[in-house]
Amino acid sequence: MKKIATSLLLALPLVSPLSFAESDNAFCQPKEYKMALRYQQQSAEVMALQLQAYQFATYRITQILAEHKSDKTPAVVLDLDETVIDNSPLLVRDVNNCHDFSTWDTWSDWEKNGHPTLIPGAKDFVNFIDQKGIKIFYISDRFQENKDATLKTLNALGLPQVSKDNVLLYTKMKETRRESVRQQNFDIVMLMGDSLADFAAEFKNKESTDYQRDLVKLKAEHFGKDWIVFPNASYGTWSNAELKAWNETTAK
Repeated sequence: MKKIATSLLLALPLVSPLSFAESDNAFCQPKEYKMALRYQQQSAEVMALQLQAYQFATYRITQILAEHKSDKTPAVVLDLDETVIDNSPLLVRDVNNCHDFSTWDTWSDWEKNGHPTLIPGAKDFVNFIDQKGIKIFYISDRFQENKDATLKTLNALGLPQVSKDNVLLYTKMKETRRESVRQQNFDIVMLMGDSLADFAAEFKNKESTDYQRDLVKLKAEHFGKDWIVFPNASYGTWSNAELKAWNETTAK
């Protein structure tokens, strides 16, 4: 039997490990997300960046309040997902089931029944600005029909200023919701999020990463001043962008 098995193996075409990997990837395309999810969920570097963002925001808020001259009440607008709360367990579950979470069809159930945790530094920051008398608005593209569930989740996490008036979920684009805050006589002194659409409407649904990167250059004065960006390697408009390789040339 051993000789027969050996003969059969010798007769088979050689297949490289890369070919097996490519075949497996074709069978389960969402596995491409795994490295990004490891970085987002497990790396100490992402935790450090999240803490860094919140600590720097605390420093900037102290400066902003010292210079604030407006008669309007200062307000901070925060995105929720991957800014205040961590949804990575849902994403990992979907990838393990070979399901593409970027179709968003599993999010509604997660919003109603999932148990997200807080992003490191989030609780200390929102408590700090709450104690400073700053109005907090959580503006997220979570489903409006799941608002009661989201409010329950945020209250269970012990976040301040959680109410139907302060948590603005997906109805109209985020810029419209931000403008509604300004129209209530609030002065938005800081925007915080993991997607550039959390800061300006110009970034919304732009497939070209070159366009977005050029726009970042135009908006550079805001970053670290009144816009605080959080790392999110899990999903975004960049996820289908083509990679640029080093085209090595051999010297002759």
